[in-house]
Amino acid sequence: MGVLANWAEAAACLFFPHHCAGCGTDRLDRQTEICLRCLHQLPQTHFTGHADNPVEKIFWGRTQVQAATSLFFYSQDSIMQALLHELKYRGNQELGIQLGSLLGTVLKNNSRFAVDVLVPVPLYPSKEKSRGFNQATLICQGIAAVTGLPVCTTLLRRNAERSTQTKKDRAERWENMRGIFEATPFNEVPYKNILLIDDVITTGATLEACGQAILEAEERKLWIASVCYSNR
Repeated sequence: MGVLANWAEAAACLFFPHHCAGCGTDRLDRQTEICLRCLHQLPQTHFTGHADNPVEKIFWGRTQVQAATSLFFYSQDSIMQALLHELKYRGNQELGIQLGSLLGTVLKNNSRFAVDVLVPVPLYPSKEKSRGFNQATLICQGIAAVTGLPVCTTLLRRNAERSTQTKKDRAERWENMRGIFEATPFNEVPYKNILLIDDVITTGATLEACGQAILEAEERKLWIASVCYSNR
């Protein structure tokens, strides 16, 4: 059986090669999307345990956020850019779940993130249908696998599609996102402590718009987390 198993594994590698989403090497376990070398190179922020970190400061005076964090720094031509491109544009859904599990490991048992539910930033339905998935939902699934928290995709809805946020400044991004998110009433989805999840935080305009919709129900409190933080 051992010989047959080895032949089967060799055949799988030959006909269905498995490559690291970061560097492209095929020297990695089939149960992971990121090789050990790339995992060790991921640029961690270490924000999660610290109040008043750069992500939290984005929302000061704008949205009442209990705590916020991002796991990794994002920059152009970096390993994180390669990973998110692989996730969003090449459809590597397992990578999204793995990135979520890395975030979930940091969030687990952290007293600053005592939340009830994970809520992904929603895509417009036609965009999600075209892509085949919502990357924020995949990240939530990875967090849930580690923390045991439920994922709720019905608490927040996106009611309109707008132009891309790329190349817009903060004010333009906020104006672009104004009023396009709607939260389900508390009596229909009675979660109080909401952890809002996205892939990247840049200006925070999208998360701010989501947060304001969520906080229209005075029973709810808001936390925010993402895989990456870009300070450009």
